Amino acid sequence: MPTSIGHALAGAAAAWGADLVPGNRAWRTAPATASWYRRAGNGLTVACAALGALPDADLLFHAHRTYTHSVGAVIVVGIVGAAWAAMAANTKRPIARVALMCAAAYGTHLLLDYFATDMVPPFGIQALWPFSHAWYISGWHLFRGTERRHFLSLAAIWINTRAGLQELLILAPIALAIWLIRVKALAGLAPQMPRGDHPPQ
Repeated sequence: MPTSIGHALAGAAAAWGADLVPGNRAWRTAPATASWYRRAGNGLTVACAALGALPDADLLFHAHRTYTHSVGAVIVVGIVGAAWAAMAANTKRPIARVALMCAAAYGTHLLLDYFATDMVPPFGIQALWPFSHAWYISGWHLFRGTERRHFLSLAAIWINTRAGLQELLILAPIALAIWLIRVKALAGLAPQMPRGDHPPQ
C-alpha cells in the first residue's frame, strides 16, 4: 500500500481539484502578495492532506484496510466536514463545498490503495463497508507495496523509500497540473474576495 507521503499529496491535490468545481470559490483565493500557505488554500488544504493519510491510523487499532478504508468512512468524513463548516459560520465557507473537499481528500486514500500492491492477505480494502465486507483490489500494482511491520530495519527503509519516490513520480506531476489549472481558474475571482481578506494597502 502507498506511503503517507503519497496519500497526503493526493489529499492536497483533491482539495485543489475541488476548487475547480464552479460555484462559490472566492473565499479560496488570495492575492499574489500573500504567503504561499494562503495561496495554497490555508489550513483547509493542510487538513485535506492529513485526511488523505488518515485512514492508515487504523494500524494503531489492528483494523487496517477495513472500515476506515471504505465508502462508509468517506460519507462520515463528508458529514463531519459539513458540520465543521456549519459551526465555523464566521468564515463564510460553503458547507457543501467543504464537505466535498474533505470527502474527496479522504477518498483518494481508497483510490490509491485500490491500485496498489498489497503484500499482506487478505488483499485489498473493504471498500464498500458497511454495505459489503468483501475485499477489493485492482491487481494493477500501480503503486509499490510498503513495509510497515519492521519499518526501522534497513530493508524496510529501502522498500519504503523506493515506494515513496515512485509515488512522487506519479502523483507530483498530477498535483502540479491541478495546482496550475487552479491558479488560472481562481485568478479572476480575486476581486470578489471580501474586503477583509485583502492585505492592507
